[in-house]
Amino acid sequence: MNQSQITNIISWIFGFIVLALGLMNILRGNDPFLGVALLLAAGIYFPPTYNLFRNVSGMSLHYLLRIALALLIIWINLAVGAINEGYYPEITG
Repeated sequence: MNQSQITNIISWIFGFIVLALGLMNILRGNDPFLGVALLLAAGIYFPPTYNLFRNVSGMSLHYLLRIALALLIIWINLAVGAINEGYYPEITG
């Protein structure tokens, strides 16, 4: 596998994780607006939507910015998301 394939696989995986977190916050969390924001943010991790964004806007997001955003999304969900608030006791134990 080359670098591009590995990057695409990681992007797809994190896109699905952010998408799932967004759906969890919309359906059972106390902040549906955070869920919608996460659904929109998931778009920059899926390669087809990211390529569409790049072609339409003419802008490209640096990979370090995408990594920083990923870490921020994880931190937000662990700090104030539906999982931390106790809406998913089956996940947190």
